[in-house]
Amino acid sequence: TMPKEPAVLRQNILDTTAAILACGIDPKKCFLFRQSLVPEHAELAWILGCLTNVPRLLRLPQWKMKRASQNSEGTVGLLTYPVLQAADILLYKSTRVPVGEDQVLHLELAQDIAQHFNKKYGEFFPVPKAILSKL
Repeated sequence: TMPKEPAVLRQNILDTTAAILACGIDPKKCFLFRQSLVPEHAELAWILGCLTNVPRLLRLPQWKMKRASQNSEGTVGLLTYPVLQAADILLYKSTRVPVGEDQVLHLELAQDIAQHFNKKYGEFFPVPKAILSKL
């Protein structure tokens, strides 16, 4: 949600990919792709954003904390990032999502959005459940 120099962003993508592979992720056993090359992520985020009210997003603690740490009013990208996360989850009809404690509320938002969408348009998205990571 913070502007990056294009060259730095490209290098970060390569570095992140290298780190994922170095951790042992086997590309022969899983799909590894760059989210920004899949337009359906942004398209679904737009649709879901039209079903999500702003007061709900403003109550998320991550919004409040990051906005305060940036010493600003915050950006629309920061505010709507949880909707993009919901789109990332729901696009693949995920049923279980590994999350840390700090992301539980964002997953609850994804659950609420899925339920709202299903109520309005018919059963389409499974309601994902959290798999809490234990560190």
